Amino acid sequence: MSEELNWKSAVKLMKGYARRRFSPVEVAKACLAQIEKHDGSLNAMCGVHAEEALAQAKVSEARWQKGEPQGPVDGVPVLVKDLLLVKGWKTLRGSKTVDPDQPWDHDAPSVARLRESGAVFLGQTTTPEFGWKGVTDSPLTGITRNPWDATKTPGGSSGGSAVAAAAGYGPLTLGTDGGGSIRIPAGFTGIFGLKPSFGRVPAWPLSPFGTVAHVGPMTRTVEDAALMMNVIAQPDARDWTSLPYDGRDYLRKLGKGVKGLRVAFSPRLGQAEVDPEIARLVAKAVKMLGSLGAHVEPVDPGFADPAPCFRTLWWSGARALLGKLPEEKLKLLDPGLADVVEQSRAITLDDYLDAVKARGLLGSDMRRFMEDYDLLVTPTLPITAFEAGKLSPADNDGTGKWVNWTPFSYPFNLTQQPAASVPCGFTKAGLPAGLHIVGRMFDDVTVLRAAQAYEQATDWKEKRPRLA
Repeated sequence: MSEELNWKSAVKLMKGYARRRFSPVEVAKACLAQIEKHDGSLNAMCGVHAEEALAQAKVSEARWQKGEPQGPVDGVPVLVKDLLLVKGWKTLRGSKTVDPDQPWDHDAPSVARLRESGAVFLGQTTTPEFGWKGVTDSPLTGITRNPWDATKTPGGSSGGSAVAAAAGYGPLTLGTDGGGSIRIPAGFTGIFGLKPSFGRVPAWPLSPFGTVAHVGPMTRTVEDAALMMNVIAQPDARDWTSLPYDGRDYLRKLGKGVKGLRVAFSPRLGQAEVDPEIARLVAKAVKMLGSLGAHVEPVDPGFADPAPCFRTLWWSGARALLGKLPEEKLKLLDPGLADVVEQSRAITLDDYLDAVKARGLLGSDMRRFMEDYDLLVTPTLPITAFEAGKLSPADNDGTGKWVNWTPFSYPFNLTQQPAASVPCGFTKAGLPAGLHIVGRMFDDVTVLRAAQAYEQATDWKEKRPRLA
């Protein structure tokens, strides 16, 4: 049985603990064994803290033996993206420029809430340097690989967390999303990933890339993501941009379904070129939503290309973060990121303010558009996973062009709306595809409801990669 414990959902683990069918220690050992067996080839982990995890699991086990669990995820294994602070762990952000010899005395808000709830922290997952791109490789940790095909990228920047979930390292992983960084790897690896409404999950320190960056759950099931939201959406005074805490139970209405919901379906979100296999899988998924009772209407929001606006804001963040590094440290950066920093030096104050204005117009347009719809659905990505180690599927695609192959994700970082990727099938080559579900601002619940309804009507969550 222990060999399968690592594949159990967090919800099932909590039920099993309560019935004393297995213990947090058994589960932690099973997850650590899975990491040890497979991470040599996948490279999703940049830090495994086995001794600490087993100690936490043992304390959790004692609580369960007394019938006194500490919280909703007591004893459940968690993995944390190496952009989020974990007390006592070196958070190096995939970079050789971060000094490891400094105090590591704080938990990020999401980590703190999980710790207070009794979660067992297994380790840190890989990220590209400072989370700057849509794939996962860095000068510090090398190339992270897709468990469905190790020659392919898992996407990024939360690629390590996506691989950890998809490969059965643990049921709960934390990611961040500043342009698609939860949803891109969720789509490429066949897991569920939610970018909550901006501010729904508190963050600290705030991202240098500003108010496009969100923190959210990456899991194998929608139900586990809802359970995780019940924990990580709790308040933290350190984040002055966070939303007022409303005490919502994200599990309570999860099974309500999509009957009667008004769904806008935009297969290309303007003029995006979509791989025909992906287009067919997404269209089939949208048809399923209709069969479940949703009112689906083919319609496009009709906004102008937001890529120039996004690049200006993102590149400015890179300059604020890294523009004053001494020359010897600049040489240690990922060459692509170093080029972004160099390009950013040409951005003027007028350019930046124009981008802020354009973002505001986009946000207003989407608020008005969503008055007529409960949800907008698109493909998560227009392509399947491409060769690991590349920035983009095209050899001649220059620095920063990852925005070109992620047209469905970053616009909704600009608008700050909740958005999720749920698995919707596999190509003939066996690579996952994702359905992208975007909600009204602040309406994370309906995004989760729709994803749950689709997930329950299909069997994609049951699929596992054939790991070497």
